[in-house]
Amino acid sequence: MADLLKDTGRALLLGNEAITRGLIEAGVRFASTYPGTPSSEVGNILEKISDDAGMYFEFSTNEKVAFEVSAAAAVSGVRSFAFMKHVGLNVAAEPLLTLAYSGVRGGMLVMTADDPFAHSSQNEQDNRFYAPLALVPMVEPSTPAEGKEMVAAAYEISEELSMPVLFRTTTRMNHARGIVSFGPRKDTPAKGHFEKDDARFVCVPANARKNRVLLLERNRKALELSEKSPLNFITGNADSDIGVITSGVSYTYVKECMSDVAILKLGFTYPLPEKKIAEFIKGKKKIIIVEELEPYLEDAVYRIMGQNGIAVPVIGKRDGTLPREGEFSPDVLKVLAEHVKLIDYPVKLDKPDVALPMRPPTLCAGCPHRGTFAAMKKAVGNRPAVFASDIGCYTLGSAPPFKLADFVLCMGGGAGTAGGFSEATDQKAVAFIGDSTFFHSGIAPLVSAKFNNHNLTLVILDNRITAMTGQQPNPGTGRNFGGKVTEPVDIEKLVRGIGIEFVEIVDAFDVKKTTETMKKAVDFDGVSVIISKGPCQVDIKRKKVALGKPYAVDGNSCIKCYQCVKTIACPALQKKADGSIETDPSQCVGCGMCASVCPKDAIREVSQ
Repeated sequence: MADLLKDTGRALLLGNEAITRGLIEAGVRFASTYPGTPSSEVGNILEKISDDAGMYFEFSTNEKVAFEVSAAAAVSGVRSFAFMKHVGLNVAAEPLLTLAYSGVRGGMLVMTADDPFAHSSQNEQDNRFYAPLALVPMVEPSTPAEGKEMVAAAYEISEELSMPVLFRTTTRMNHARGIVSFGPRKDTPAKGHFEKDDARFVCVPANARKNRVLLLERNRKALELSEKSPLNFITGNADSDIGVITSGVSYTYVKECMSDVAILKLGFTYPLPEKKIAEFIKGKKKIIIVEELEPYLEDAVYRIMGQNGIAVPVIGKRDGTLPREGEFSPDVLKVLAEHVKLIDYPVKLDKPDVALPMRPPTLCAGCPHRGTFAAMKKAVGNRPAVFASDIGCYTLGSAPPFKLADFVLCMGGGAGTAGGFSEATDQKAVAFIGDSTFFHSGIAPLVSAKFNNHNLTLVILDNRITAMTGQQPNPGTGRNFGGKVTEPVDIEKLVRGIGIEFVEIVDAFDVKKTTETMKKAVDFDGVSVIISKGPCQVDIKRKKVALGKPYAVDGNSCIKCYQCVKTIACPALQKKADGSIETDPSQCVGCGMCASVCPKDAIREVSQ
């Protein structure tokens, strides 16, 4: 990782690193998040450097809380930054739409890291629509360098308008690399003071109605800023009768593959600069709109043309030329060849003669979730059941040999929908949820299940880390960074405190004993909770702590029943051409899970 705290220089930065440097240069003093790809690296970096940067930073229990703590800082006059992946803004939408009414006193940015093509997400939603919904300004960087610069510009917009600003990125921008020049750091107050103003900040109906009028006035001022903002500019061949309107990372694809066109690059994308757009379109024979994902710009262009009496053909998503799904690339834009001259690349990569095999995502060797799933599969047996899973590594429980994820909706959705399945069907409802996700949004549905006496089993997969997004801490781990040390929250005490009668803790690596306990939980009439403990292997390796000695198969004792492979399916277990089973010492982490399911005790710890 580059030194983001140095005063001057240039560096090749990841988009998220550039944004973090932008926060430092902008004098941001308060930041908060719930980790989610593609925004995770910002939090990972701030965990390490926030103290030295003079910034308070926290991993909050969910995105709503992350938004709220940063909002409190902003209304107290402190520059703040709340950031999350796109679906996280759904969780934070309620306070966002209300904070827009009251506004802020110190600058506040809200980064939504969208994920076209759903690289690591359950949907592709286009969060640009949150800006007109909340009536808050929005900016969109295209490159890492622009991301760094746009942070400062966005804070100026926020403070001039006294409004939070939506900072929309996408996966390709967050994870691209580019040369970034470092600039001076702005000095802003690290502490603020909240001045009471009930009419503004107490959002009861009488105040909200008045604040709505003020919000619309700020929105009109935002439109004036957008019209003159340097974030919206024209480039390319200004005399061309073909115009391209684009934003975000799509701009880089346009620059890369189109020639001899006029380009209106929009960086301040709500409110859109309507006069600038209308003037750009006038005199053109054709307008091409290039954007990911929805026709957000395109629909606005149609409206602006209608209001200004302009009739120009528009090429984009509405006419079916460009897709509404997935992310763009220069290859995708080749469909525009009949409308515009494309750059012909002289160098073309040859496809390999042999098709490369696909590598499907899989749980790590020694992942404790393997043992948990194996035990639950045995415990349920042939009983009709619905397995409601959640968002995390354990979603891979949907794959063979486990097939224990029938319904996946959203964070906390497994615990919530299990209650519905228990009442709407005669099947046993079983839900899986990670420890971090439990703190995020699993407590409320568990309380609801207790309140409504649902007949379900909730399995909390406690690997003591937020694993899928990069091993960030959560309330179950406690905090030890940024000068603050806190004790972990005890999940068992929390669950018992809700009033759950059946609560058992199991060792995920001891499949036999865990199976016995899970049978009791599934047979229990009412709400039962299993807390399955076992450390994340990635975190174990990161901390350089070994679980145990590697295991090996005794060929003389092995009867080739393949229970280890069928039950655990660990990558460290390999079936050879002659049908024998071996363990791969380079992958085996010494968890002993395979040994616990072997009926002949043929898998044993290697003596050294």
